[in-house]
Amino acid sequence: MSDSRPLAERMRPTSLDGYIGQKHLVGKDAVLRKAIETGILPSIILWGPPGVGKTTLAYIISQTLKRPFYSLSAINSGVKDIREVIEKAKGQGLFGVAKPILFIDEIHRFSKSQQDSLLGAVEKGELTLIGATTENPSFEVISALLSRCQVYVLKHLDKAELLQLLEDAIHKDKELSKRKITLQETEALLRLSGGDARKLLNVLELVIQSSPEGDVTLTDAFVLEHVQQNLALYDKAGEQHYDIISAFIKSMRGSDPNAAVYWLARMLEGGEDPLFIARRMIILASEDIGNANPTALVIANNAFQAVNIIGLPEGRIILSQAVVYLASSPKSNASYKAIEEALEMVRQTGNQPVPLPIRNAPTKLMKELGYGDEYKYAHAYENNFALQEFLPDAVKGVKFYDPGNNAREREIREFLKKRWGEKYGY
Repeated sequence: MSDSRPLAERMRPTSLDGYIGQKHLVGKDAVLRKAIETGILPSIILWGPPGVGKTTLAYIISQTLKRPFYSLSAINSGVKDIREVIEKAKGQGLFGVAKPILFIDEIHRFSKSQQDSLLGAVEKGELTLIGATTENPSFEVISALLSRCQVYVLKHLDKAELLQLLEDAIHKDKELSKRKITLQETEALLRLSGGDARKLLNVLELVIQSSPEGDVTLTDAFVLEHVQQNLALYDKAGEQHYDIISAFIKSMRGSDPNAAVYWLARMLEGGEDPLFIARRMIILASEDIGNANPTALVIANNAFQAVNIIGLPEGRIILSQAVVYLASSPKSNASYKAIEEALEMVRQTGNQPVPLPIRNAPTKLMKELGYGDEYKYAHAYENNFALQEFLPDAVKGVKFYDPGNNAREREIREFLKKRWGEKYGY
C-alpha cells in the first residue's frame, strides 16, 4: 500500500542522528544536544525561518526524553485549549509520569492573555514549554514568559544540507525509491527552496508526481517548467513573503504605480491577507508621504476600512486604487525622521522637566509653585501665535521636524519661518 502522506512528512526524522541542519545547536557537544542528553531541559523558544526543523526538533526532544507530547497551533488554539492541556499535564504528573512537553507552533500569534495563561504551569514546572516562532521573540513573546525560557536561534539550511536532504529523499523514501531519479542539476531546486527544507521536499515531490512514469532526470529547466505550471511561487508564510512586500513598499516609495500594482497582484494571487497589505499601505502613507500629501493617510485608512467591509474579490479594486494614489503622490519622510530623532534625544537626555509656564495647574498648591505662570494663550495673540518656549532647557532650540522639499511642506516651512524666525533655523 502506498503512503499518501506528503514527502516532507514521510521524511521527518525521529532522532537527532537523522536530523539535518542546526549543528550549532544539536551537533556533537552542542549546547542543546547536551541539555537533551542530560535530560535537564528548560522551557525553550525555537526562533527561525519557516522549514528549518522547529516542529521536528520539538518532537525529537519529546521522543528522546520519553515524555508525553502535546501540540497546539497558535492559529486555532485559545486559552481554553491551553488550560485543558495544562490540566492533563497535572494529571499525568500525579502518577509519576515524566514531565510533559507542550509544543506551541507560531507562539508569536498568541495574545498577551493567551501567553499569560502559560505562566503558572511553566513557573511551577508542571510542563516544559517549547515554543516555535518565525518572529523575534523579544518583541512577540511577553517578557514574563520570555524570562522563563531559553531562546535558541535556528538557521536556514545550507547548500550541503539541502543536497543531503534531496539525496535522502530520493534513496530512502519508499515511494520515491520505486523510481530511478537522477539529480543532474540542482540549482533550481535549491533556489526555489530558499533554505526551507519543507519547501524543497514539496517542490521535489511536485516535480516527480508531474513527470511521466519511469526514470526521471532532473535538470534546472525541467524543474522550472513543472513548478511554474503547478506551483504558486509566492509563499505567504516564507521568505518570499518578506521579499515581495518589500518590493511592493519600495515600488510605492519610488513612485512607480506600475510596479506597485504588479507586486500587489502577486500577493493577491498568492493568497496574501488583503488586510495585511492595507495595513502596510497605511504605514507607508505616513512614513513615506506624510505632509507632502496628508490626504494619502486618509485614502490608505479608508482603503483598509473598505477592504475590511467588502473583502475579496472586489477588495482588489479598492487596493489597486489606493496603491496607484500612494505611488503617484509626492514623497516626504520628514515626519518619520522627526519622531526618530526626538526618540533618540529622549534616550540621550532622559526625563527632562516640563517648563513651568506650560505645566498643568489643577490645584492651589501647583499654582503657588508657579505652574502655568507666564503661559501665553496663543488664541489671544495676533495670528493665533505667541513666541514662548515649549521645550525643556536641555533641548531648547533643537529642530526635529525639517519640512521636505515639496509644494505642501514648502508652505509649512514658510509658515514656521514666519512664526519662529531663526529659533529653529527654518
